[in-house]
Amino acid sequence: METPTLTTLLKAAVATFPSRRALAVPGKVELTHAALDALVDAAAARLAADAAVKPGHVVALAFPNTVELVIMFLAVIRARAVAAPLNPAYTQEEFEFYLSDSGARLLITNPEGNVAAQAAASKLGLAHTTATLKDAGHVSLSAFPTTTAHQSESASFANEASDVALFLHTSGTTSRPKGVPLTQRNLAASVQNIRHVYRLTESDATVIVLPLFHVHGLLCGLLASLASGASVTLPSAGRFSASTFWADMGFAGATWYTAVPTIHQIIIDRHVAKPEVRYPSLRFIRSCSASLAPAIMEKLEAAFGAPVVEAYAMTEASHLMTSNPLPEDGPRKPGSVGRAVGQEMAILDEEGRRVDAGKSGEVCVRGDNVTNGYKGNPEANEAAFRFGWFHTGDIGVVDEEGYLRLVGRIKELINRGGEKISPIEVDSVLLAHPAIAQAVAFGVPDDKYGEEINCAVILREGVDLTAEDVVAYCRRNLAAFKVPKKVYIADELPKTATGKIQRRIVAQHFVVQPTTA
Repeated sequence: METPTLTTLLKAAVATFPSRRALAVPGKVELTHAALDALVDAAAARLAADAAVKPGHVVALAFPNTVELVIMFLAVIRARAVAAPLNPAYTQEEFEFYLSDSGARLLITNPEGNVAAQAAASKLGLAHTTATLKDAGHVSLSAFPTTTAHQSESASFANEASDVALFLHTSGTTSRPKGVPLTQRNLAASVQNIRHVYRLTESDATVIVLPLFHVHGLLCGLLASLASGASVTLPSAGRFSASTFWADMGFAGATWYTAVPTIHQIIIDRHVAKPEVRYPSLRFIRSCSASLAPAIMEKLEAAFGAPVVEAYAMTEASHLMTSNPLPEDGPRKPGSVGRAVGQEMAILDEEGRRVDAGKSGEVCVRGDNVTNGYKGNPEANEAAFRFGWFHTGDIGVVDEEGYLRLVGRIKELINRGGEKISPIEVDSVLLAHPAIAQAVAFGVPDDKYGEEINCAVILREGVDLTAEDVVAYCRRNLAAFKVPKKVYIADELPKTATGKIQRRIVAQHFVVQPTTA
C-alpha cells in the first residue's frame, strides 16, 4: 500500500466533498474545498514558475491568521518546497535567526508587510513578496509579474512521503530553539491520528483560536479538519478575541474547538462575567500544549455541556502523541493526558528499560508522525533519539489502562533537598482555589536546599487574597516540603506567543531582577 502524504489526504477530501465549505472568515470570504484546492494549485504553480521555488527550497511565511496564509502554506508544500511559518511578532533579530537557521530562500507576508521580517530578509539577501487573495479568485504575488495561473503545471507536482514539507522550531523551554523538519509522511500520520481519535468528519466545523505558526492550531485545527472534508473558520478579529469567539463559533456552526489552557480560562472568565444567551451544541472541547487543571476542566464541562478531552503533543511528533478519548470510546481521566494515539509509547528509565505501570520515568514515543531528527544538531539528536525511541524530556506515569499522567519536564522538576517536586501538582492545587484565576509554580536557587519552590498567581477580579493566605491554603492541601516559600501576586504572567507558560521565563521575570548597566 502506498504511503499516504498530506497532499493525497487533502486531494481525497476535495474529490469527495468539493462543494462543502472548507475555509471562511465571517463577513469576508468563504471557500469550498474545490475552490481552495484550485487556489492552492494555482499559487503553487506561480511559486514554481515565477518565483523559481524548487523542491526542497524553504519558504518563510510571516502572517497573522489569514486566508492568504492558509493558501500559501499549502501552496508551498504542494510545490514540494518546505513551509516555514513564523510568528509575525518576532523582532528583526529573531527573524534573522529563524530565517537563517531554516535556510529560507523567500519570505512571503500579507499585503501590509512586516517591517522586522522584511529588514531581516533584506539583511540576509532573501527575496520578499506579499500575497493577496483577489476577487477574481487568484492569489497575487507582488514581487512577481501577473501571469496566467499556470494550473496546467500543477500536475507535475508529485509530492513524495519523504519530502520535507514543514520546518518549525521547538519552543526552547530549556535551551536554544531547535529546528524540526517534518515530512509529508509525518504530517499525514499525525492528521490521520487526529481524525481517528476525535472522529472528525465532513459534518464537523471549528474556529481556529491558535496561531498557525504552531503545530497545535496548524495540525489539529486546520489540516486535520481540511483532510476530513470539514470546515475551518478564522476569527473575524484576525486573532482570538473572547468578545467575538462565540459569534464566530455560531457563524461556523462549530462542533468543537481546541485551545491552550490559558484561552480556556479566558473563555470561562468571559462566560462568568458576560454569559451568552445560548451556546452551540459541541461534540467536545479539546485542550493541549500545557497542563489543564482539573478544576478548569470541570468548569468548562459545566458551562458548555461538552466533554473536555486533554491531549499531549510536541512539535517533534507533528503534534499529537496522546489523548483522552471521546466518551463513546472510553473514560476521560482528569489530570491525565490520555492514551497513545497511532504510535508506540513507553516509560523508560535512564538505561532505556521500560518501567512498570505506576512507576515514573521518561515518556518516549516512536511512529510515522515523529521527526527523523533535528536539523544540523547532532548533539541534540544523540540525546533525543536513544534506545530506538524519541525522548520527550517529560517525566510521566502510565496506569494499568495505558493512561499517561505527566509529572513535569525533567529539567523543571524541583529538587528541594533531595525531594523531587512536580510543579504541575502545585499548579493544580493553586488553581483549585476559588479566588485564583491563573497560577504557575517554579524552582529558584536556594542556599540550604539547593532549590526552593516559589509561585506566581493571578487573582480573580474583585477578590482579596494575600500571599500569606495562599501559603496557608497550600499548607492545608500540600505536604510541607511542597508548599511555596514565596508567593507573587501578579496582574499578568509572561507567556509565549502560543499562550504557553514557561516556568524558566516566569522564574526569571519574578526572581531574577535585571541589573543596571
